[in-house]
Amino acid sequence: MVERGKVRHAGVSNFSVGQLRRAQALHPVASLQPPYSLLDRGVEAELLPYCAAHGIGVVAYGPLAHGLLTGKYTRARLADLPADDWRRRGARFQEPELTANLAFVEGLRRIAEGEGCSLAGLAIAWMLRRPEIASAIVGARSPAQIAETVKDVDQALSAEVRGDRAFA
Repeated sequence: MVERGKVRHAGVSNFSVGQLRRAQALHPVASLQPPYSLLDRGVEAELLPYCAAHGIGVVAYGPLAHGLLTGKYTRARLADLPADDWRRRGARFQEPELTANLAFVEGLRRIAEGEGCSLAGLAIAWMLRRPEIASAIVGARSPAQIAETVKDVDQALSAEVRGDRAFA
């Protein structure tokens, strides 16, 4: 598609460093789309540094961990989800992860209050603090949700939060 002039740049989604190397041997990779959030930090060790070193832009998805990092999910709300909602079966929403995740979110609530922002704003601003992250894909069900979610993304986070010491 690039050679035919149909697209300008090639990007990939959910690739490992090994897969990126193999793809780059065929054609330059302009961007990578991995999951990344306070609950899903697996890209930090190898993938983000590799992308930075090779000029690959990162467009992260899932910064709100499918809604968990908004603070709006409780056991009762999860129990009320429709039977066909995938979250009823998702590991993050099942025990023992659910208890740990809800406790983590409560801890984040205190940090967000201290930072003067919403939980969603904290989660997105924290992710965007990384220079490797070019942008984020944030889902929403309504324009009002978008407005609420993005109002704090430019929040100037404290050094403690930027450096992850708040989450230790």
